[in-house]
Amino acid sequence: MNALTLPDIAAQAARQALPLEWVGMHGIALPVLIEGQRLAAKVDAGVSLDNGEARGIHMSRLYLALEKLEQRNLTPGLLRGVLQCFLDTHADLSNNAYLNIHTSLLLKRPALISPLSGWKAYPVCIAASLKNQMFHVELTLGVQYSSTCPCSAALARQLIQQQFVDDFANKSLEHADVLAWLGSTQGIVATPHSQRSTAQIHVHLEDFVDELPLTAIINDAEAALGTAVQTAVKRADEQAFALANGQNLMFCEDAARRLNLALRRSPGISEFHVRVIHAESLHAHDAVAETHWRREQA
Repeated sequence: MNALTLPDIAAQAARQALPLEWVGMHGIALPVLIEGQRLAAKVDAGVSLDNGEARGIHMSRLYLALEKLEQRNLTPGLLRGVLQCFLDTHADLSNNAYLNIHTSLLLKRPALISPLSGWKAYPVCIAASLKNQMFHVELTLGVQYSSTCPCSAALARQLIQQQFVDDFANKSLEHADVLAWLGSTQGIVATPHSQRSTAQIHVHLEDFVDELPLTAIINDAEAALGTAVQTAVKRADEQAFALANGQNLMFCEDAARRLNLALRRSPGISEFHVRVIHAESLHAHDAVAETHWRREQA
């Protein structure tokens, strides 16, 4: 007896002829290689359904094409190859292909003073598209840092000055007394507030880029901000971090401007959008600033 041919319902004609912009799958679990690290990722894979007469696409073909991402380091070239495979397996159905990869890049970071080090996770999304043979890659990543409010710092200094006047008015100043006062809670009566802050960075890559500059962008952003959150620390590192915050006061507007100037100098970026969020410790709401830049075409 001949085996029955399995029905292919997706090949049937659609009841209502209508093209669709995106059809595919979200949240596919997959290991990927980024900068030599094997990372757990969630992948969105899809194509346009330009043939409005067709009832559906072949989702299993998209799923199988993703196997290429397990075998090689993630590069723009590899992403384009996977997208082209999406289209090759959907000839006469699709003109556009899309791929989003959500993961966290792990980078080992040294402490500020001590020989300690620890791992930091940076959330990353890599979005690639192949639309009418035009290939495009965008990166979205998050960087956490500490921000100390300049206004709060100024107000705290004023209170300390007033306390100094109150404690030493009409008294002769002795070096030892002043030194002890500076090291006491009696003297330093106020401290500025600071908050854990986040920079959400979205960049468009130039067409000629052959590697994903994730670590380079993170390094540039952290250098511009100056107070990236730490991993393993000893007291000497915590003191150095307090010093960095005290010498690096910034509003969210300051952080946005620093990142704008730093990313303009980063090679391989044609456009970016940055959103900085200062999770206020004074208020129950956040302070937010955004900035955008696009390279002028020659």
